[in-house]
Amino acid sequence: MFKDKPVKVLLAKPGIDGHDRGMFVLARAFRDAGMDVLYAGLLPTPQEVVDTAVNEDVDVIALSLLNGAHLTAFKKVSDLLRKKGIDDIAIVGGGTIPDTDKPKLEKLGISGNYGPGTPLSVIIDHVTKRATESRKKKMGSG
Repeated sequence: MFKDKPVKVLLAKPGIDGHDRGMFVLARAFRDAGMDVLYAGLLPTPQEVVDTAVNEDVDVIALSLLNGAHLTAFKKVSDLLRKKGIDDIAIVGGGTIPDTDKPKLEKLGISGNYGPGTPLSVIIDHVTKRATESRKKKMGSG
């Protein structure tokens, strides 16, 4: 994947959503793909997600919600990163996101936005691509 170190991804469900089975499926798939995986646990605030991502120097924050609050909670994570001047941590989304909301999230820089049933290989490839972009920015060549 990367010569120097594995992709480092933070899995988070920012907001009130206790459905975590999908997160564990993703965590295992990412780990099996050679990624370094962190899980923010249940019900982290957007601020806690950003603080963890920064403190742990992750390449990608993978957000997921099934409660319909993705436009609010995902945006808050994106806004907090931007407010801190951080543009070298990619954000990907997933969960039950209506097709009409996906362009709104993309405009915020939150890509993927995959739903249930998406092949894990598609998600892994997307996270790897976004991690590569993040690392280029960290190295100053992005």
